[in-house]
Amino acid sequence: MKMIWYGHSSFLLTSENGTRVLIDPYGKFLGYRMPKAIEADLVVVTHNHKDHNQIKVASGNYKLIDQPEAQTIKDVSIRGVRTFHDKHNGAKRGGNICFLIEMDGVVVCHAGDLGHLLTEEQVAEIGHVDVLIVPVGGRMTLNGAEAAQVVRQLKPSVAIPMHYSTKALGLLGKVIFQNAEPFIQATGQPLTSDVQTFTWRKNEGAEQPRTLTFQYAQQYAGQ
Repeated sequence: MKMIWYGHSSFLLTSENGTRVLIDPYGKFLGYRMPKAIEADLVVVTHNHKDHNQIKVASGNYKLIDQPEAQTIKDVSIRGVRTFHDKHNGAKRGGNICFLIEMDGVVVCHAGDLGHLLTEEQVAEIGHVDVLIVPVGGRMTLNGAEAAQVVRQLKPSVAIPMHYSTKALGLLGKVIFQNAEPFIQATGQPLTSDVQTFTWRKNEGAEQPRTLTFQYAQQYAGQ
């Protein structure tokens, strides 16, 4: 499995057989820009907000996944667990789906705009996670300390922050979101920073849990 980050909450996962899963495409968001056309086999949308649901950036004969029902497409299995975008059972910002994507024997949990700690029932429903992608920016989602608690709840081998302030977002991004540092400190895990591409092979495991941050794939923006 290979993974790149397009900024904000958008990732592209590619299996060894070449199946491409695009998650939460946004088009344009503050200082971020996605490519004009991303070939995908599946497009996953965790919730229906415009900075997560711009499927127009995807190309190809893809299947849209925006509901939690379990299904298998090619060599990828996917299912969702319903959660909320806030701490008030969705009363403020609506629902959210944490998606479990299994490819090449690796289980990736993309938590969308998760806004609360998980219940025991949700933890059990999510189950085993190898790689957790979790929002950490606060205000509209979990903040860094809360996201670190979710890491402790799910116990992934690799924790990846998203939905936080970066240099690409400029001053407004700093006003809206925290940066990733409070999350990194709260996890207390070894850090692998600023990777361009993350690759995980079947049966590969971390010697100890770690946190990983990406470089925004700006070299692809506008292509």
